Amino acid sequence: MSNPLLSSFTTPFNTAPFPAILNEHFQPAFVAAIQEAKGEIEAIKRESLPTFENTVEALEKSGKQLGVLSALFFNLNSAETNAELQGLAREISPLLTTHANDILLDKELFQRISQVFEQREQLSLTAEQTTLLEKTYKSFVRNGAQLGKEAADTLRKIDQELAQLSLQFGENVLAETNKFIHLVANLSELEGLPKGALDAAAQLAEEKGKTGSWAFSLDYPSYIPVMTYAKNRNLRKALFMAFNTKCAKQDELDNQNIIKQLVSLRHQRAQLLGYENHAHFTLEERMAKSPITVFDFLNSLLEKAKPKALLDVQEVADLAKKIDQLTTLEKWDFAYYSELLKKEKYALDEEELRPYFSLENVISGVFATASRLFGLRFVPNREIPVYHPEVTAYEVYDRDNRFLSVFYADFFPRPGKRNGAWMTSYKGQYFEQGIDHRPHISIVCNFTKPTKTSPSLLTFNEVTTLFHEFGHALHGMMARGIYESLSGTSVFWDFVELPSQIFENWCYEKDCLDLFAKHYQTGEPIPSDLVAKIKKAANFQQGYMTLRQLSFALLDMAYHSQDPGQIHDIKAFESQVLKGTELLPSVENTRISTSFSHIFQGGYASGYYSYKWAEVLDADAFELFQEKGIFDSSTATSFEKNILSAGGSEHPSLLYARFRGRDPKPDALLKRSGLVTSK
Repeated sequence: MSNPLLSSFTTPFNTAPFPAILNEHFQPAFVAAIQEAKGEIEAIKRESLPTFENTVEALEKSGKQLGVLSALFFNLNSAETNAELQGLAREISPLLTTHANDILLDKELFQRISQVFEQREQLSLTAEQTTLLEKTYKSFVRNGAQLGKEAADTLRKIDQELAQLSLQFGENVLAETNKFIHLVANLSELEGLPKGALDAAAQLAEEKGKTGSWAFSLDYPSYIPVMTYAKNRNLRKALFMAFNTKCAKQDELDNQNIIKQLVSLRHQRAQLLGYENHAHFTLEERMAKSPITVFDFLNSLLEKAKPKALLDVQEVADLAKKIDQLTTLEKWDFAYYSELLKKEKYALDEEELRPYFSLENVISGVFATASRLFGLRFVPNREIPVYHPEVTAYEVYDRDNRFLSVFYADFFPRPGKRNGAWMTSYKGQYFEQGIDHRPHISIVCNFTKPTKTSPSLLTFNEVTTLFHEFGHALHGMMARGIYESLSGTSVFWDFVELPSQIFENWCYEKDCLDLFAKHYQTGEPIPSDLVAKIKKAANFQQGYMTLRQLSFALLDMAYHSQDPGQIHDIKAFESQVLKGTELLPSVENTRISTSFSHIFQGGYASGYYSYKWAEVLDADAFELFQEKGIFDSSTATSFEKNILSAGGSEHPSLLYARFRGRDPKPDALLKRSGLVTSK
């Protein structure tokens, strides 16, 4: 049997031949790709005098096939997994960890890199070459190249355990999400739910063989409407408890011991490498640089936002008491009464917006926005293989009609896909021998599905999510770097959210909404009064939302900026950390941490603060677009050149200042969030 992963792809743009790939193809392909990469490393070591070209650049170019294979495999494991693929991940992950450690702990290879690094002042390198050299040297030092054999062996063991625990954490969250279903037999119990949500619940029940009922899952498009619109308080509580006790039930899917092991191993690893803790290790290579800076930043925002947050909650509590004589506002009540308050204050009904945001129109909208700003063109191509029938593939061209990227879009929840939304890459961008190898970029979301009676109609929050992930995609698609490891989104993690978060701003601008916000039945553009309401309500509950984000960031930092040996009870630890941001009564048995995939499965450990950090950047950057015009060509060109195309070629502080003409200021964020009064 031939293995398509062991030969060059003959598909359009050398894209992954998904339909031809079977699960059994992966293991032998990984073994072969690792052997090929090992051979490339050995060839580097056989070179005589180490130079930037024969050592640092050669190392950068090595392992390309392994990189493509790894991206393909782990992206499928996130977006279209199954038990067999998850089992393979547990086998393949240790192979990759061992291979990475073999490189980073190779004394002979590190000696060559060190020699080049020591001569860097005499080498006349470009800024990008200098960045590559410094990043390469630091990556070896920060991953144990200077350790003795015993310590290096310990590091290897820790890395293997971390890789397996992280995989298990994610598998448990997905399994817990997939196994939950809540059936409702009587329509009278679903008062308040919009027709679209009812249709979706009926469709889900039918898929589960429960025709005549309504079914709800923990996927966001099912869960959020219940929490926002269901008058039935018991229904809201039932779903809230299920959602917030994920992997915290002391059963085979419980993640609490996994969390304790993860943070303990991360702490041990950091100390082994000479750092005080994992946060110190991580933040050394971030814009923030140190835990002190992060805590100062978070606490400064907390001080400004908390008074507004308390008022936000009190306002909702007052309305709940007025309407339903509710004496205690619980966490499963907040979204419901908050939505009623929004209607009362702004006459804005989120469901009134949905008909103007059919997924098809919103996709056209992000494409049109990218066209107006950067001259991009998106062409669907059904010849490009996809991994699921719901995925659409596009060819992307720039303003000069040059091929820019392959772009995959995957929008709806299904059992093999983890929750949330993310951008990823199947192939990075780089130059080699004068050829610009263009990237293959994907965004994966979990939006409201179409029903038998209507297309996929998005909430405004889903619209901003699509714009957010598309901003990340632009960062990947528009990359123009020489080196893949510095290209596209390969930037400091507290800088990577700038392109995504700034792109959300266009959703609030009438000139942008007019491009795509049209009623799915009549084609009528969204009325000006609705756009005005959207803008007017933009600051609604910003104090509360800011504290919510700060609570996640502070919890992340608490796990990783101290000795975790004192963490014996996850709930008690959370309660202690979050007492300064808790605005509603604590709920027994619930946990944030056990499904906090960003920090325990993804790469955001000691980095969740990045979302708020990047908000400062995005608000400050968008202020320039507002001054010049949201589609101003010179501002867009500058953003493209200095941010999107530049990737990680230079330090982000330099890139940002080059675009903005100065360092970022927090004023724009505070004004936008309503935390200070505009002068």
